[in-house]
Amino acid sequence: MEGETLLWLIRHAPVDGPAGTIHAPDAPADLGDRAQLETLRRQLPQDAVSYASPARRTVETAHALGLNPALVGEFGEQDFGDWTGRRHDDLAASGGEAYARFWTNPACERPTGGESFEEQVARVRRGLAGIGAGSATLVVHSGTIRAALCIALDLAPQAGLRFVIDPLSLTRIDRLATDWRVVSVNQRMA
Repeated sequence: MEGETLLWLIRHAPVDGPAGTIHAPDAPADLGDRAQLETLRRQLPQDAVSYASPARRTVETAHALGLNPALVGEFGEQDFGDWTGRRHDDLAASGGEAYARFWTNPACERPTGGESFEEQVARVRRGLAGIGAGSATLVVHSGTIRAALCIALDLAPQAGLRFVIDPLSLTRIDRLATDWRVVSVNQRMA
């Protein structure tokens, strides 16, 4: 690949729904923090190509930032399968052995009917490979950003789960000719 790829990774706005829930792709974004959105928008490059996960909350966030992204399935959040739409406390109480086993090794274990974080990292790697040289904004999920950091830093997936990625935060990574550079992680615009 010729040239550098400069990536602005933005986690979507908070989900407009019950806290502690594994939200489905059609969960809406809470776009009420207009000042935060405007401050973040001013940090983004004007000449960048934009991409987003096809989830409703990422698309709504991208539009609120003035972006018209190409939707890329590889940038979707980890698929939590049968657990999607359920609350973590309910799953802990009634999820049985599968839920308990998942948390013993959350990078490698699959939620019932879903995918592991390791599988998400592989999927995000394929998505990133499709982005050419130049500047690009990606409005995505916390798991997608953690996966990109695993790729950039050559981390084991388990280590990538240690990153905190807040809603409406900015993470900057660059794909260079032969390596990666991490500029910032989980930057909040004040």
